[in-house]
Amino acid sequence: MNVVDLNCDLGESFGAYRMGNDKEILEYVTSANVACGFHAGDPTVMRKTVQLALEKDVRIGAHPGLPDLMGFGRRNMKITPQEAYDIVVYQIGALHGFIQSEGGSMQHVKPHGALYNMAAQDEALSVAIAEAVYKVNPELILFGLSGSELIRAGEAAGLRTASEVFADRTYQQDGSLTSRMEKHALLENDRDAAAQVIRMVKEGKVLSQQGSDVSLRADTICIHGDGAHALAFARHVKKSLELSEITVKSFS
Repeated sequence: MNVVDLNCDLGESFGAYRMGNDKEILEYVTSANVACGFHAGDPTVMRKTVQLALEKDVRIGAHPGLPDLMGFGRRNMKITPQEAYDIVVYQIGALHGFIQSEGGSMQHVKPHGALYNMAAQDEALSVAIAEAVYKVNPELILFGLSGSELIRAGEAAGLRTASEVFADRTYQQDGSLTSRMEKHALLENDRDAAAQVIRMVKEGKVLSQQGSDVSLRADTICIHGDGAHALAFARHVKKSLELSEITVKSFS
């Protein structure tokens, strides 16, 4: 039986600025990655997102990013492994406070945006992030790009890891995600996205932009909640998975 977690990045509003369809998206996902204030989110948004996730029985994870609100954490920054360690510990701690105060528990940690992509290829950075997660709580699950340095670092640190694949992103021949700066980085058609995730889960393969298959492991699927048609997209992907006899279920 094929079983997969379905996760989404949430809590990305900030002050008076609203982003995403958090309440509606939570009807379809099993894990929520909550922004911790560095790339998006603020204390009030964090609290409200945690409350919504707990109401829907959706597992909660920290989504630490680079300190770049203006760039939404999607611009590379030259940081040291020690800086990466510090910002990850800080952000996990911030979200943990809200989760604990609401009577919940944290399931996982998934770096955001540029930090995620940098760690996927940078061994020293990924080791620092994995160490930060382990030292805060060795029971946390580390989400990382399937086949990446982050997954290897998490396993070496003694963490449980979840290899992540993306419903709405295209892939390069080396298994990396196509940069958002390039054409065809996103899959806009929900049918194409559903077909891609079903193949990744059942066959462990995805077709790269270069036309060759890439082998990968799919423990959790990311869908993004900030797109123009995010809600319909999430609904279609989950329904397609279930129709293909793939069980959508959180790790816990």
